Amino acid sequence: MPARLLLVDDEFLALRLLEDYAARLPGLEVVAKAKTALQAMEILASEPIDILFLDIQMPVLSGVNLLKALPRRPVTIFTTAYSEYALEAFDLNVVDYLLKPYSFERFVQAVNKALDALPKSVENAEILPENAYIVVKVDGRLEKIALEELLYVEGLREYVRLVCANKQYVTFERMKNIEERLPAAQFLRVHKSYIVAKKAVQSLEGNLLHVGKVKIPVSRERKEAVVGAIFGV
Repeated sequence: MPARLLLVDDEFLALRLLEDYAARLPGLEVVAKAKTALQAMEILASEPIDILFLDIQMPVLSGVNLLKALPRRPVTIFTTAYSEYALEAFDLNVVDYLLKPYSFERFVQAVNKALDALPKSVENAEILPENAYIVVKVDGRLEKIALEELLYVEGLREYVRLVCANKQYVTFERMKNIEERLPAAQFLRVHKSYIVAKKAVQSLEGNLLHVGKVKIPVSRERKEAVVGAIFGV
């Protein structure tokens, strides 16, 4: 059963972008759209909604005040052009905070967080499309790296190496920034210097993960979480 979405934004183009992004992904159904918080309240009172995309700055009633007024809140993602509401979003248990303008890749990350937060009665499998990618700058050019092909990421001080089956890319980037851009359902930080694609891991021997012909260390403090996340034991 697809996750049911309500899109709320007073800007026509913002609503259209959300609807377009949602249409690209399986497992999502846009049930309704609203241009005001008051319209959204009426829809929420009559329709079961799983995920609410909610603009903050709207006339009459803001998205923040709408959320505070709801007796039962859907899993909510804020969309806004203003970063100063991030702390309030955290206090309201919003699962993600999309700062306009945001990319399709960033939208997918937010959706996956929302799906993870849904009750098990809702189909909430990872819906990352097969052609999803991460964009990095390599030697002055922008490279699109398909997440389906990415095996692991290695931190090299000021640089990061992204390794695929047949190619690798080195970019001037912080490891933490790369980690935040990768979907947590597919990738896992196993060491301060390594992130692995869960599906690429073949085995664990001692504190070493076997990814193809490469052995990747697992830090002692992360080992229990790694075993649970990758091997389910």
